[in-house]
Amino acid sequence: MSTLKKKKIYRADHVGSLLRSEKVKDARRKFSEDAIDAEELKRIEDEEIARIVEKQKDLGLETVTDGEFRRSWWHFDFLEGLTGVEGYWSGDGIAFKEKTTKSRAIKVTGKLDFNDHPMLRDFEYLKGQAGEHTAKFTIPSPSMLHFRGEIDSAVYPDEEVFFEDLANAYKKALDAFYKAGCRYLQLDDTAWAYLCSDEQKEQMKNKGLDPDHLIRKYLETINKAVADRPDDFKITMHICRGNFRSTWISSGGYEPVAKEIFGELDIDGFFLEYDSDRAGDFKPLRHVNRDDLFIVLGLITSKHGALEDKDEIKKRIQEATEYVPLEQLALSPQCGFASTEEGNLLTEEEQWNKLKHVVEISREVWS
Repeated sequence: MSTLKKKKIYRADHVGSLLRSEKVKDARRKFSEDAIDAEELKRIEDEEIARIVEKQKDLGLETVTDGEFRRSWWHFDFLEGLTGVEGYWSGDGIAFKEKTTKSRAIKVTGKLDFNDHPMLRDFEYLKGQAGEHTAKFTIPSPSMLHFRGEIDSAVYPDEEVFFEDLANAYKKALDAFYKAGCRYLQLDDTAWAYLCSDEQKEQMKNKGLDPDHLIRKYLETINKAVADRPDDFKITMHICRGNFRSTWISSGGYEPVAKEIFGELDIDGFFLEYDSDRAGDFKPLRHVNRDDLFIVLGLITSKHGALEDKDEIKKRIQEATEYVPLEQLALSPQCGFASTEEGNLLTEEEQWNKLKHVVEISREVWS
């Protein structure tokens, strides 16, 4: 049996994060003001996660997530839980087009490792709610710690040692999630999208970074982290161009990194943003040279509530088959609905309608 058959393709899928409900927002605000304790916050989060998991099931999705309801950020919350990493409030946030995030940042202050991470319990609760459905969990890609983190040169004077420890920490993380029952894990990564952007690459160079060197190191580190995983452990990657309050950061098609990511990264599938012309065309998919690599086309936008024309989406799926067979394709929104707790500029009802739209189109295409 091929890997493609062992690791089921969910034709209607989603990236993971969902708009935080008003109950969760209110509880997190009260917790920050010491009006409720951690136990009460968890109780409310548990109830709301149970609710949204049932909603995902009702919509016809086969994979369910916890919506990242216990997180403030899609990446920092997990990275701060690694041994040797600390979060702090910096002077500047991350600049998007017309908007800037809160001034959170991370730094590596000690030797990297993965120990008893709180998100293991988060996954276990999700799995308990998923039942017969697949519990999908999302964490930032290994490259995000290097890309977004400040690294103490006294701790890691040798870059090679840093990347080796990073790969080993993630290998331990993946093993821990697998032992907790996870069979579908998604690595979220903005670095690859930045490496597709001429503007962002110039900014990297101005900081003394070599984009070509980063491509090789990130590729090598991710492959070391996922090496020797069990055959039934599906690991995918979402490549994001920025998603904060319905805005974005980087533009550029996948061509500059397509040969590397599609031909050399040892993962099972990619969630690719294709909801706007900022992502370019499908031609880079010609570098998909494995029949066990599936591509989830992010043709439905999560940035606004208007529903896309079904026939237009079907037409674009057909265009993608010029490069990748239909049996290796799936459909999803281009990103989550709330990469940070603030969320995108649409309503919860519009969010559910988007996911229902994905399910309906996928059934019509792959029936």
